[in-house]
Amino acid sequence: METTSHPFIKRPHRTLISLSLPVLFSLTAEPITALVDTAFISSLGVVPLAALGVGTTALSSLFWMFNFLGVGAQTEIAQAYGKGDQEKVKKTLSLALLLAAGFGLLLIMMIGPSAAWLAGLLGASGAVKTNAVSYMQIRLFGAPAVLLTLVSFGALRGRLDMKTPLWIALGVNVLNILLDWLMIFGRGPFPILGVAGSALASTISQWLGALAGILLVNKKLGLTREIAFKDAGELLSIGGDMFIRTGILNLFLAYTTRVANQLGADAGAAHQVIRQMWVFTALVLDAFAATVQSLVGFFIGRDSLSNAKHVVRVGFWWSIGTGVVLGVLMWVGRNLVVDLLVPFTAVQVFLSAWGVSAISQPINSLAFLTDGVHWGTGDFRYLRNVMLLASLAGIIGIWTLEQSSHNSLAWVWILIGGWNILRGLFGILRIWPGIGQSIFKSTQS
Repeated sequence: METTSHPFIKRPHRTLISLSLPVLFSLTAEPITALVDTAFISSLGVVPLAALGVGTTALSSLFWMFNFLGVGAQTEIAQAYGKGDQEKVKKTLSLALLLAAGFGLLLIMMIGPSAAWLAGLLGASGAVKTNAVSYMQIRLFGAPAVLLTLVSFGALRGRLDMKTPLWIALGVNVLNILLDWLMIFGRGPFPILGVAGSALASTISQWLGALAGILLVNKKLGLTREIAFKDAGELLSIGGDMFIRTGILNLFLAYTTRVANQLGADAGAAHQVIRQMWVFTALVLDAFAATVQSLVGFFIGRDSLSNAKHVVRVGFWWSIGTGVVLGVLMWVGRNLVVDLLVPFTAVQVFLSAWGVSAISQPINSLAFLTDGVHWGTGDFRYLRNVMLLASLAGIIGIWTLEQSSHNSLAWVWILIGGWNILRGLFGILRIWPGIGQSIFKSTQS
């Protein structure tokens, strides 16, 4: 495809939206399922809900640490697609899938025996800890499936195929909700499994989705047995920076969960609800980031920096506008969220923290969009360094709050907002004016 004939050149706003909408629906399918899951578990009481929060925080953190497989594959394939190098597309995809399977098995072997320690690290004790351990040990068997799906989705999006991941995600999450209802409450032939039923439903659904993803990427992009393992260095180099970046990100978020749980069961339950909605809104904003990543990668592969910059400008305004809309909707819909998801005793502590999270949405949009831009250019080391700086500042702030006698859940979310301000600020400065060794300072067009 010639650069001048690319749909974005002729209709930039329409192209960005038409590509982002399928990503939006596919990315939000899982957190919608998680919200339904939270509502189901919430009906069982505060202890199961807090246990679900601990389990999902721990495993989401672990799975996100391997997100470099999907992000790296997406960038490499987008740039190879821009260059017209179909052979590299196949080799990158095949290698990334092999690495995903290996890392998934490693997670099962290493984390399974450590589940109790991990739950305790997040502040869980007693019945909350027991339920959280059960949840984590079952969910871990889906780890290879999660990582394989990350790679499949990243590869398809790198080729600007945003619809196939959508259909897979919808199928997986519809099945997950159905199995949740059957297994949590013991419908039909199933016994009442509670929190463990939620974990089992997710694991079964994820494996079916992973198999569908592998079959479809083989059909659409192609797989090869001619894997050049020397090329693993390229993905693992990306992985090293992303692993550190995601690790410190998850350390910061896990620390916020620990502090929230130490404030009491009500604060822990309220934090779980806000965190689930925060993940949901983050993925809405990530729809633009994922699309911008692929478009920027494509134009970088085509040596067309001017078009890559145009992608950033268009994405910037759409992302900011979406952040404002999300914040308004969160505030207007707060009573509905309370009625559906928040235990009665946790309402007071929930509302103030919810307001802070709503106000921070436009700020969050800048952090996520600039992540997508720098993923598209392959600027992974810079993103690692920014995350280290922002998270170190955030951890110091949370520690200071933990020592204070006036700490509250609202202050936890104020510090999360400050963390995102730093991320977004340094992300923008790398583009405008282009600090450090930024590709955006190049005179190349």
